[in-house]
Amino acid sequence: MPDRDAAWTRFEAAVAGAGPLTRLFEQEPGRLRALAVEAAGLRVDLSKQPLSAAALEAGLALAAAADLEGARARLFGGDIVNASEGRPALHMALRAEDGAGYRAAGDPVSGEVEETRARMAAFAEGVRTETIRGATGKPFRAVVHIGIGGSDLGPRLVWEALKPLQPRIELRFAANVDGAEIAAALAGLDPAETLVIAVSKTFTTLETLANATAARDWLAASVGTEGAKAHFAAVSANVGGAGDFGVAADRVFPFWDWVGGRYSVWSAVGLSCAIGLGWGAFHRFLEGARAMDEHFRAAPLASNAPVLLALAHLANRNGLGRPLRAVVPYARRLALLPAFLQQLEMESNGKRVAADGAPLKRPTAAAVFGDAGTNGQHAFFQLLHQGTDIIPVDIIAAAASDEGPAGSHAKLLANAIAQGEALMRGRTQDEVIVELQTKSVPADEIARLAPQRTFPGDRPTSFILLPDLKPESLGALIALYEHKAFVEGVLWGINSFDQWGVELGKTLASRVLAELEGGPAGDHDPSTADLIARLKG
Repeated sequence: MPDRDAAWTRFEAAVAGAGPLTRLFEQEPGRLRALAVEAAGLRVDLSKQPLSAAALEAGLALAAAADLEGARARLFGGDIVNASEGRPALHMALRAEDGAGYRAAGDPVSGEVEETRARMAAFAEGVRTETIRGATGKPFRAVVHIGIGGSDLGPRLVWEALKPLQPRIELRFAANVDGAEIAAALAGLDPAETLVIAVSKTFTTLETLANATAARDWLAASVGTEGAKAHFAAVSANVGGAGDFGVAADRVFPFWDWVGGRYSVWSAVGLSCAIGLGWGAFHRFLEGARAMDEHFRAAPLASNAPVLLALAHLANRNGLGRPLRAVVPYARRLALLPAFLQQLEMESNGKRVAADGAPLKRPTAAAVFGDAGTNGQHAFFQLLHQGTDIIPVDIIAAAASDEGPAGSHAKLLANAIAQGEALMRGRTQDEVIVELQTKSVPADEIARLAPQRTFPGDRPTSFILLPDLKPESLGALIALYEHKAFVEGVLWGINSFDQWGVELGKTLASRVLAELEGGPAGDHDPSTADLIARLKG
């Protein structure tokens, strides 16, 4: 097998020597054909990224040196790819068609998935058709989804992206342990018409248990302790823990330790969305992700959307030393996508050692930020266009929309397309001078203003075009980024499926909480000890 370090060096050198993007279009007539691919209904255009033909060839050689195809086969085969926790990472099984026959570490799992999926469908439709009701006989008009991290961000994104303008059942979310969040989630709701779904893989997460306890007390105050059970459901890999909390056995929906939290929206973690959207819509969401799975699994690497998107991001991160990336969905309904990708990418690939524990030789995950377009254009786009750092941008848009006034969507798309072109082309100082001269601006003013109105350009973008913002397209989009993060992890040589960096702060928070609640003082640095003492009074 080729040497990975040598392949990395070749890739980085090819990216660094690629030259300006506008020149690449002049030098490579087939550039668009090579770097724009169709996958699961999406068009992924990477032609405005710093991948020359030579850099693309070197990137594919790097993929070969890292045995990406073998790693992909092990992922889909249910091998233990999360070595530090001894687990497979088999989220693809959650959206596979019935009879798919997936195995996790050799054990068949598709049957359990299908059984749980059937229970989800029956429960969701029972709530929607009002055959499942609360303790007083009233139908459910609201669902409060309680979780944090992957147990919150995925369902919250899906609901905001796909919810009807006037939903039959309102979904609310509570994640933060700040009491204001659960108070806001419950405010104005009738407990007799409210279903609470607590989602926690371990059912020991402090924030989720605190909010679930508050919700349970709120229900019990209205419908009684026993009555509250009719208003509660849970999703957890710790089925026993959910039962100990008081959730009836037929209201506990499992997911499994081979499902990472940030990859879990396809499981019963998405139950609240299945209720709010209807099972048909949720099933189509799964189908869209499955289509991207099939593309990623079967497409040659040179025309594989997750692979090419990963190479574009690595070209910027490693080849050109760019530690930030903006994600700008030109769809208000996708405003939460940047936050979702922060967890997916930064938790998956924010690592400083390789899977074997050795220190890494190269930087890993870029920091992700963003907002919906066109809002972002009036906030951070000034930095993107004229700041001292070059920050690559992923632009996401839907070709069609059936919402809003006629003409609004065309205006939105015009902005999305224009921003990609403007970031690449820029505006030269000579062009600015000519423009100001035509306006009869005095020469001394031109000399002062021209540098301020010049845009350097050569700022890369990816353009991901969805046919529409329907369940299938959203499922394909999320799965595209899941597989992209996996490819990056393979090429960096890291484990993308553990998250030990989350644990230390949680452990210390438990110790600090004990002290704030009157326990003995612990061994802290002076600053931490002072803060605890001040808050204890």
